[in-house]
Amino acid sequence: MALTTIDNFINNEFVKPTEGAYFDTFNPAHGVPHAQIPDSTKSDVDLAYKAASTAFTSWSKTTKAERARILYKIADLIDARQDEFVRAESKDQGKPISLAKSVDIPRAAYNFRFFAGRILHSVEEAAELEGVGFNYSQRMPIGVAGLISPWNLPLYLLTWKIAPCIACGNTAICKPSEFTSLTAYMLCSVLKDAGLPAGVVNMVFGTGMKAGQALVEHPRIPLISFTGGTVTGAKIIANSAPHFKKLSLELGGKNANIIFADCDFEKALTTSLRSSFANQGEICLCGSRIFVERPIYEKFLNGLVEGAKKLKVGDPSAADTNLGALVSKEHWEKVRSYIDLGVEEGGKIECGGKKPASLQGEFQNGYFLEPTIISGLTPSCRVMREEIFGPVVTIYAFDTEEEVVQITNDSEYGLSCSLWTENGRRARRVAGEIQAGTVWVNTWMARDLRMPFGGMKKSGLGREGGEHSLDFYTELKTICLAD
Repeated sequence: MALTTIDNFINNEFVKPTEGAYFDTFNPAHGVPHAQIPDSTKSDVDLAYKAASTAFTSWSKTTKAERARILYKIADLIDARQDEFVRAESKDQGKPISLAKSVDIPRAAYNFRFFAGRILHSVEEAAELEGVGFNYSQRMPIGVAGLISPWNLPLYLLTWKIAPCIACGNTAICKPSEFTSLTAYMLCSVLKDAGLPAGVVNMVFGTGMKAGQALVEHPRIPLISFTGGTVTGAKIIANSAPHFKKLSLELGGKNANIIFADCDFEKALTTSLRSSFANQGEICLCGSRIFVERPIYEKFLNGLVEGAKKLKVGDPSAADTNLGALVSKEHWEKVRSYIDLGVEEGGKIECGGKKPASLQGEFQNGYFLEPTIISGLTPSCRVMREEIFGPVVTIYAFDTEEEVVQITNDSEYGLSCSLWTENGRRARRVAGEIQAGTVWVNTWMARDLRMPFGGMKKSGLGREGGEHSLDFYTELKTICLAD
């Protein structure tokens, strides 16, 4: 099979990496190479910076109405090519095609529409200073932004960064994940066809160690938006500190899913299956620690296991597939090692834990894993404390509200939490005590782009969404006019 060759996108042109080196990226469902990615270096980042810096001079002065017009056009072109993007995202990342069609690609288009509308309706502060004059605030675009996106929701999260960045008048250098570069590459032609001026958005493909680090350490790039692992986030903080860069970091999570006995049982069970195993558990917001109040623990465990066993694992392009393949062989091995660790720590594998034996032929070398539920672990076990980022959840019985709040908060992470109860007072009380950036009550993944999004503790720095994205991608200036 011929491999797709991806090139960098700089100044609205596809260009080969300066050192001419490429490496293979794999189709996760087949376990074989399907594309070649530029092994970009500091030289490529420097070229992209030159283009982005030049473009900033005019783009930062472009009217909001014109910027919004182009963002709306980008969204329309993504919609027009939706089926193509859906197939590519599923093939490149391993996710079920049904998920790419219902979530990833529609959300990518919506990100551009949302921020196109947002900049047209933003209002700045103004106030009279009695006896002195008149004060008003003005948002100023910052410059060239470094945008580093992950492999789990490739186009969804890349556009979540690009849209507010350029809507605010900045230009961008993007570094998509080396595991999932295909839809970012396809987006480049969309940006050009939509009329986005040369240099406003540039794509530099490659590894985090080379291209990503060069982007973070570049002395003239004033802000970095990163979504990915906590270890990498810590390195970004350290490497960018000498340059006082503005940072927005969405990092790891070990999210709790709290089920009280007075919950809507069927709704809690159905949604918990989705929040445990959607996108093969490769979503930073998945509820990987399930805590169930003891009176309904056995019933809920049995229902969860029964439901997990019914989920279809296999061909991502099949409409009825629930779980596709994990993104890479290395990641599959990491997730499997945590399952083995769970047994070593005294856990019981209630279901899953292995590659489906039924997958043969072209899928026999794919990175598939059955949805896995582990019981019998204590909250201090590594499997209940460390991020696994795969289709693996633990389940634990609790007795009191105070106990489950304490266990939930006894974590290095604080990205999100779901809780299930029909008691309104308890819902408000517990939601207020949970140390997480987002708490969902009787639902999961209900995202309102107007609301702040981000994590506490080692789950990240900063907030994005609505006004908070505008805050991050601009500098707010106060201007005083004397009488």
